[in-house]
Amino acid sequence: MTTQSTIVRRAGGDVIVSWAGVTDRGRKREINQDAVLAHFPLFVVADGMGGHIGGEIASASTVARLQKVVEHGDITPEAIEDALLRAVGDIGDHPETTDEGTGTTVTGIYLHADGEEDAWIVLNIGDSRVYLDRDDALAQITVDHSLVQELVASGRLSPEEAENHPYGNVITRAVGPSESVVPDYVRLDVRAGDRFVICSDGLTKELTDYGILHFLRQNADPAAAIEAMLAAALENGGRDNVSIIVVDVKDAAPTAEHGVSTADSPA
Repeated sequence: MTTQSTIVRRAGGDVIVSWAGVTDRGRKREINQDAVLAHFPLFVVADGMGGHIGGEIASASTVARLQKVVEHGDITPEAIEDALLRAVGDIGDHPETTDEGTGTTVTGIYLHADGEEDAWIVLNIGDSRVYLDRDDALAQITVDHSLVQELVASGRLSPEEAENHPYGNVITRAVGPSESVVPDYVRLDVRAGDRFVICSDGLTKELTDYGILHFLRQNADPAAAIEAMLAAALENGGRDNVSIIVVDVKDAAPTAEHGVSTADSPA
């Protein structure tokens, strides 16, 4: 695993966006039903669910459709929603999609950069998460689409009780063979110093928010931060598949050449 970087030209000051991503089967699952897409400017984690290999089909189909959006070069909510609709068809048409519970989360960010009103767009369906480390404080940007989150929001369950609730895995929105759903979106300004963590619940089952922040503080390089978080998640049990993407934003060097370039750096 390596960290990749690209320079983004902006009226408010050029930035370097660096990223790395990984997905791991974990220690308990027989197969990995997660999939990741880390292709600038779109970064997505998809956590599949369903009997046999249904979840793997759902997450892979969704990421493949989103990859085509990146290749086309025009990333908009409309393009993303069209890709998800096409993924719903792919999942339903697949001969091995037999479980009505087949589906996948879709959670991530993309950079809307036009040189003027640049912004990060956060998107979410399901209970995978996007965190933002800004000014050395970690905030969860997405809201879980889960039964437990609904109980917390209604005041019927405390956040502490939610941690080990027996219905913790029940999600209320997903991309599946019989559902066409629209993501929640959040718009964030582009700010040097920000660090994003996009992850499946295989990470958050094993690490607290403070644990995630701890490994970000200890590792300036995205790939190194991911390796540290993954190792900790596996050491803490690795009960589920674990997928992590870290995206960093830094001030660009004044001497950088004009344009947008991509390069690998050691992990």
